Amino acid sequence: MLKGRNLIKPNDLTVKEIDEICSLAEQIIVDPNSFSEVCRGKILATLFFEPSTRTRLSFEAAMLHLGGSVEGFSDAANSSTAKGESLADTIRTVSSYVDVIAMRSPKEGAALLASQYSACPVINAGDGGHFHPTQTLTDMLTIRALQGGFEGHTIGFCGDLKFGRTVHSLAEALSRYKKNRYVFISPKELSVPEYITQYLDDAKIEYTTAERLESVIGDLDILYMTRVQKERFFNEQDYIRLKDSYILDKQKMSLARQKMIVLHPLPRVNEISPEVDDDPRAVYFQQVKYGMYVRMALIAKLTGVL
Repeated sequence: MLKGRNLIKPNDLTVKEIDEICSLAEQIIVDPNSFSEVCRGKILATLFFEPSTRTRLSFEAAMLHLGGSVEGFSDAANSSTAKGESLADTIRTVSSYVDVIAMRSPKEGAALLASQYSACPVINAGDGGHFHPTQTLTDMLTIRALQGGFEGHTIGFCGDLKFGRTVHSLAEALSRYKKNRYVFISPKELSVPEYITQYLDDAKIEYTTAERLESVIGDLDILYMTRVQKERFFNEQDYIRLKDSYILDKQKMSLARQKMIVLHPLPRVNEISPEVDDDPRAVYFQQVKYGMYVRMALIAKLTGVL
């Protein structure tokens, strides 16, 4: 049972629970009207201490589509934390008004701290460089809906793999399923952290690394793009040398399998050319909508209405 639970990191959910959430989301997609009143009388608080577009609005849309209500803030300056109130006191207060909290913070560990003081379930909507579990659920629902399941895929992660929390979370989550293989595509300066490769080694998950997207894109079932961040380079010449290698365009897509799909957690900057958007394999805007549905399912489960 997920009722009353917190979701701080992806591995807080068992494989069975991930499957249950995805199955419920798929039911909602097929027949949304049947779920339009299930959260009537329930309130979601969205506490966003840093900017967000997709995550905050998809949480709010999810609760409204379930018939519930939303309150909260999208800027810490509009909360009493601007007056010096502690996070613990904010959470104690807010959780006395609502049934579930979705919180984003730039500080690692903030969601875990919030869960220790909350009288209702807390959903981590991103805590610095740590975790973003509902993005992971979004990615997994997209993969299941469009690729038929979570097993037997070759997944390429491309771009900033050192600091990308979405990459770390999804790599760990998919490692719990059979016969997946990873290809990490990045400059050496932004390679996947050792704690991730150690996790994969311990789990006996096959992975390889590459510096050129063109050299491996033809082997992939799923390509997960992320932004190469200029600010992470110590030497601007290295950034200039490498940045164009990680821009997905029609030429690179011509090398890919016809059944490969392209995911991106968004926002994008220039790492996917707009000319790719019309390719049926480019599913990152479908992915956005799947994010709303999976959050609907999660809210319904945590509040115990389904």
